[in-house]
Amino acid sequence: MQTVTELAPRHGVRATCAALGVAPATYYRRRRPRAAARARSSPRALTPTEQQAVLDVLHGERFVDVAPEEVVATLLDEERYLCSARTMYRLLAAHQEVQERRHQRRHPSYAAPELLATRPNELWSWDITKLKGPVKWTYYYLYVILDVFSRYAVGWMVARRESATLAERLIAATCERQGIAPGQLTLHADRGSSMRSKAVALLLADLGVTKTHSRPYTSTDNPYSEALFKTAKYRPAIPERFGSLEHARQLFGPLFAWYNTAHRHSGLALLTPHDVHHGVAEQRLAARAAVLAAAYAAHPERFPRGVPTPGTLPGAVWINKPAGCGCGEGTERAECPRSDDLERRRGSPPPKSGMSEPASEEEMVLVMAQ
Repeated sequence: MQTVTELAPRHGVRATCAALGVAPATYYRRRRPRAAARARSSPRALTPTEQQAVLDVLHGERFVDVAPEEVVATLLDEERYLCSARTMYRLLAAHQEVQERRHQRRHPSYAAPELLATRPNELWSWDITKLKGPVKWTYYYLYVILDVFSRYAVGWMVARRESATLAERLIAATCERQGIAPGQLTLHADRGSSMRSKAVALLLADLGVTKTHSRPYTSTDNPYSEALFKTAKYRPAIPERFGSLEHARQLFGPLFAWYNTAHRHSGLALLTPHDVHHGVAEQRLAARAAVLAAAYAAHPERFPRGVPTPGTLPGAVWINKPAGCGCGEGTERAECPRSDDLERRRGSPPPKSGMSEPASEEEMVLVMAQ
């Protein structure tokens, strides 16, 4: 518009606007001074004196803790009307006096757990699930502790009840069997009563084990245990109901032996949890690679994409991938930017395996898969 103003005296407004592609009406409108905005007032609005009278009534001791609707109703019973309840709310809001006055519980904000594991016995996940008994409203309880990196069920138990004492004994026996050193392990669970019990918390503190919990009502914060229960409870050999506690123990014993030593896990390059947990995964993959290389050498025309590979073992697994961690499914241990922070197993004994004697509790059975 400044250019139009400078050239208009010599070339004319219309010619200058046409050359610059500006509408003449726009030029004249921009030059016209803007009129001050007039304050709009409604004839229905309360006068300042009436507004102050309403505020005095609301601030009085009689109505200071009463909702505007009740104030209006009370005044009507006294044959008095000041304004509507909505107008009272507007006046209170204009003075920042509208807020929740009742004492209510404020739910805390839970941060998502961010856990990373790059080797066995670094991150465990445990949970308890119900098993239907022989009759309605009868249940048994399956406790399982799972190594997140290797998917190896390091400890499990079937009991008649959910108990923090039984969970404490299971965790203690499993840590002893696996040779867990202080500061080595993180144990993750949901927010069940047994998981958050003082007995379990004190035990983990004595063992030097870090405990973490899922967010409330967030099953994806404990995905590995949930996936294990889905696999275990929906096997063809597992019935919908169990005839007795011994019946459940007899069925889950072979099932966990199969899961640990025979189940080819899709998240482990189709290796078994036993192979990964006990450090023979690389040997298995090397043997598979040799077989595939021989097959390629015999018939290269059958492999248009070159020598096939047996897949790779993930270098790291996580629950809610930690911020700043650039490791992916195929990342090697040395490439993980947080590998130095996770060097906690140097000098610790290797994981143990085998059966142990059960604890001195009649209804407690600890079965550590071999």
